Amino acid sequence: MIFRQILLMVALLTLSVTATAKDQEWRFRVFLGDKEIGRHEFMLQQQDNQQLLRSEASFEYRLLFVKLYEYQHRNTETWSGNCLTNIESSTDANGEPFKVSGSLRDGQFVVQGSKGVSQLPPCSMSFAYWNPVFLKEKQLINTQNGEVLDITVSDPQQVEIMVRGEAKRAYRYDLQAGEMNIELWYSENNEWLALETDARGGRRLRYELL
Repeated sequence: MIFRQILLMVALLTLSVTATAKDQEWRFRVFLGDKEIGRHEFMLQQQDNQQLLRSEASFEYRLLFVKLYEYQHRNTETWSGNCLTNIESSTDANGEPFKVSGSLRDGQFVVQGSKGVSQLPPCSMSFAYWNPVFLKEKQLINTQNGEVLDITVSDPQQVEIMVRGEAKRAYRYDLQAGEMNIELWYSENNEWLALETDARGGRRLRYELL
């Protein structure tokens, strides 16, 4: 179903950042085809030598006046440099609940979710679109259900993209994770600019910066 693709896409949108990053916010409008269905917002705070990330997504899809789908996702992560040290997330996907908990234990990063328990290397990452370091990883954590996904990433292609009504030179990457084929755009300064992926019915799910 198209909505399963949407909730997977959102779940992959959890944050990691470099140790030198400053407090930041990312605010996205989310579209399914030409229809705006909600927002996804991220807030990053520096705390001593760590970073605290809070993200929240809220989607609602209606056909005329009938609500067909609703999605709520909240996630809190703690990072040390490019290494995830703790995660707690909760999701309501049209009435279906998900929870994920992860932390460092005895030299491993242990994740528990609906896919069971995974024991990962101590420096592991989730899908960190705003931090190009994640493009070098081979496996990433889906923070909605705790699944660990193998990924492949293409070489960059230089293109132009419209951001906030202005044309910007950018680098485009294709990322494959399970059944998802994701397009990502970054500025010449490695700023995450946009994301798109296919949805069933020939439509596109996309994130646009506010």
